[in-house]
Amino acid sequence: MDFSISAKGQDYLERVKRFMADEIYPVEAQYHRELAALDNRWVVLPVIRELKAKAQEQGLWNLFFPDDTYGCGLLNSDYALIAEETGRSFIAPEIFNCNAPDTGNMEVLIHYGSDQQKAEWLPRLLSGEVRSAFCMTEPDVASSDATTMAATATVDGDEVVLNGRKWWSTGVGHPDCKVAIFMGVTDTDAAKHRRHSMVLVPMNAPGVSIERMLPVFGAYDEPYGHGVVAFDNVRLPVSAFIAGPGRGFEVAQGRLGPGRVHHCMRAIGAAERALELLVKRALSREAFGRPLAKLGGNVDKIANARMAIEQARLLTLKCAWALDTKGIAGALQEVSMIKAVVPQMLQTIVDDAIQIHGGAGVSDDDFPLTALFAYARVLRLADGPDEVHRATVARLELRKYK
Repeated sequence: MDFSISAKGQDYLERVKRFMADEIYPVEAQYHRELAALDNRWVVLPVIRELKAKAQEQGLWNLFFPDDTYGCGLLNSDYALIAEETGRSFIAPEIFNCNAPDTGNMEVLIHYGSDQQKAEWLPRLLSGEVRSAFCMTEPDVASSDATTMAATATVDGDEVVLNGRKWWSTGVGHPDCKVAIFMGVTDTDAAKHRRHSMVLVPMNAPGVSIERMLPVFGAYDEPYGHGVVAFDNVRLPVSAFIAGPGRGFEVAQGRLGPGRVHHCMRAIGAAERALELLVKRALSREAFGRPLAKLGGNVDKIANARMAIEQARLLTLKCAWALDTKGIAGALQEVSMIKAVVPQMLQTIVDDAIQIHGGAGVSDDDFPLTALFAYARVLRLADGPDEVHRATVARLELRKYK
């Protein structure tokens, strides 16, 4: 098992670090202040487009896909460390065109899309001209069990008709969001995991409407956001099916493996940033005549945070290595393990950082800790709740003893 980054990956990692130090970190705080001052925050500020153009000019673009036809040809284990670096900033993933859910949606089109679908959407997504959404979770069923979804994708002659309501559809608030992937039931009589289909849906198709945007702890995460999307008799040609009717779960499984590595490594980057803030605050503030770092159990908190980050990184790198060497079938347990372990690790470290910062920790004016906490808490539900992932880990562990 070799976690060492390739020479090519090391080159990209160093270039990404330099770009973030020179271009992103210096403008990040001002960007958030300018956006917060607007009455309408569902816009793309000029600085974002400028930074994206600079990143593309430097070849720091579409780093996530391990094929140089569409990306930079980096291994999952190479990109994992880059994703960690970009996870230190809320805006960095988009700057490099490596933001969710676009990365996963592009992977779906690359692996499962028809030639027509690729020709229509891939160039625009790969260039960053448009963004996309993924519409799977529903408000009226327990989304921890995706087989219970009620939305339908019914074949009617040479058309597929979509009906249903989706929510927590990330990215639908973005002004450049032009296409979505919709998952619904096509054949109720088929085997449980052959009933569902994925359909590629232009956001301007008749019958598609965004009912409302959803706040997370009172924040809307503009200009990306999470929305409730209604599909009311949306009619599309049957060519809109991705890979064909009944293959929704197959496509979903292929999408989630690398995507979870990306999520988790970005979360590790966020944890590093939270720990950095924690330590700097603990060293710079005194109480009762001593630095906060040397009061109470704060030394333990710092030590536990460092150990937890190192453990989470090693587990996630092992998962990336398994995906590179064995494919998704050989990495199922690792994929579930990282998704259960890493967000909880991030949440704990951010919570400790908030405690060290005191009142400043629960305000978003000076420190990003409330946003990091919300990110960690949401990540424990996104792509499945902790309990589902632990159940998968246990099932695969028990299988070894049969």
